[in-house]
Amino acid sequence: MRWGIMGAGTIASKFAETICAMSDEGEVLAAIGSRSLEKAKSFAREHGADKAFGSYEDLLMDEGVEAVYIATPNHLHAENTSSCLKAGKHVLCEKPFTTNAEQASQLYRLAEEKGLFVMEGFWIRFLPLYEKLLSLIGSGAFGKLWHARCEYGFIAKGARRERKFRSDLGGGALLDIGIYNLGFLQMVMGCAPDSFDSELRLNEFGTDEFSTLQMHYPGGETAQAVQSIGLMMERRAALYFDNATIYLPDFQTAYTMTVKPNEGEAYTVSSQPDINGFEYEVREASRCVAEGRTHSEIHTPENSLAVLGLMDEIRKSWGMKFSYEASETSL
Repeated sequence: MRWGIMGAGTIASKFAETICAMSDEGEVLAAIGSRSLEKAKSFAREHGADKAFGSYEDLLMDEGVEAVYIATPNHLHAENTSSCLKAGKHVLCEKPFTTNAEQASQLYRLAEEKGLFVMEGFWIRFLPLYEKLLSLIGSGAFGKLWHARCEYGFIAKGARRERKFRSDLGGGALLDIGIYNLGFLQMVMGCAPDSFDSELRLNEFGTDEFSTLQMHYPGGETAQAVQSIGLMMERRAALYFDNATIYLPDFQTAYTMTVKPNEGEAYTVSSQPDINGFEYEVREASRCVAEGRTHSEIHTPENSLAVLGLMDEIRKSWGMKFSYEASETSL
């Protein structure tokens, strides 16, 4: 499939490297669109893109672009996805898909109307190790999963700190990295919680710098997520079953997990990516487009909406009103 990339930052570079490494699978980096033509040309030279455009609008006018990977700031995702769909392009949009669930619902409806594929780029969902993990959970081999926990934190300084926290840019630790935590827990628990408790710390921008979430599920299960932009925290996760515990030293890259049965020896399960991990979501997008699907059956619209809806409820419980509320966004 012929890809265009919207945005020319760090995550866009990783995606471009992935596409270039998949040329033997028919993936092509057709174009890059940036708000700066100079930056777009530099990106195109570095990654071998066929064309460079100094605006997102020009990128969408290129008939040679079949699908667009959106790697713009969080607050632009809904608008950019809408523009792509209206231009007849399939879309893979970097997480968070939008900044609230209502925006996402509108976009999924638009994709259905246009007969175009759209998916949130929650890339870790497609990692091979998670197929093995979900198979273990589904088999019931270790009994019931009673509790799961995960944490993720890093420190942002200077201009990067402002970008990560400004509310008008879709900032805050929950949206930026907490979505990895909540998406992971949604995946392993199999559903959204029916209630939650939380504690948070705000920053000078009035958004969340640190939070802990304790979630409660219909069957008595629980889960905990900790996310921070301001504290260094390893991306660790653990799952507690009747008869075993599974540890993931890094649940984002998810190359290995250690299984510790209550009785017997612990063992490690590994699965290295073919390229860098992004290739699996690219393959899923291309497969779905080839089959005429408007969404993935692995990372479904319902999956994205459940996490976005939960984040809406969490922020509402914090008394936060952001400048990017759905009522102020026209798609």
